Amino acid sequence: MNTYPKTKRKVEIVVISDVHLGTYGCRAKELVAYMKSIQPETVILNGDIIDVWQFDKKYFPKSHMQVIHQITKWLKKGVTVYYLTGNHDEMLRRFAGFRLSNFMIENKLVLNLPEGKTWIFHGDVFDITMQHARWLARLGSVGYNWLIHLNTFCNFISEQTGRGRISLSKKIKNNVKQAVSYINSFENTCAALAAKNHYRYVVCGHIHHPEIKTIATDKGPVIYLNSGDWIENLSALEYHEGIWKIYRHTEQPPAGDEVQEQEEDKFILLKNEEIFRHMLSDFRELTPFVKQSKNN
Repeated sequence: MNTYPKTKRKVEIVVISDVHLGTYGCRAKELVAYMKSIQPETVILNGDIIDVWQFDKKYFPKSHMQVIHQITKWLKKGVTVYYLTGNHDEMLRRFAGFRLSNFMIENKLVLNLPEGKTWIFHGDVFDITMQHARWLARLGSVGYNWLIHLNTFCNFISEQTGRGRISLSKKIKNNVKQAVSYINSFENTCAALAAKNHYRYVVCGHIHHPEIKTIATDKGPVIYLNSGDWIENLSALEYHEGIWKIYRHTEQPPAGDEVQEQEEDKFILLKNEEIFRHMLSDFRELTPFVKQSKNN
């Protein structure tokens, strides 16, 4: 049985993207462990949380349901949660502006942080393939999923021989000239448009490449941030006490203020149907807040 830390770190803002729930490559167990290790004030789900493109109703394991359940528990505890849509969950874009208590669906978000205005969005709008050849983007997504399957097999062999895990797609991204050029072009385009609109920070996902760096533009420097993914990099962005940093998952997440979480363990053994019923119960508890706000 999985064990989670009995302590939680306080974090003001957490940005999680590219989880791709419903696919074989999703590392949901590791994400659940991370989610249970923190006590956030605001959570920004920055696109591609559920992979509608490759969703298979026959494959949605317990750990994937637990990710959604943890989000509902955050909502129940008063955590503000923004769901920003991506290309793999683009069907939700028609619901932009939807609000249920402290849960909101948007396509983009601007935060006025003390250090400067921060522009947050998934990033697929800057993907030329997405804009002009959607069929090719979908085909590439299927190819990427098969690469993850192959990577899983390779990692099994590698771990059995004591060599540890490897990432085939990361090696391709880091060594193929065109892939490196694409990442740099994406980052520079995001930064240039952010500077044009007088944003100090721009936060993206989409390219599965965690990063924090300052990019010089004609309008001045912009700090570019990318939250990475939960397929290979197992990374997120955290903002606390005026500092942004990249979180990278390890087997034992770092601890903070002591908070007992023994009641969480019971959900590890529940079936998906039972977890879903608990989630519905959590959402019903949010409903009175919505009615009250409408009356006011």
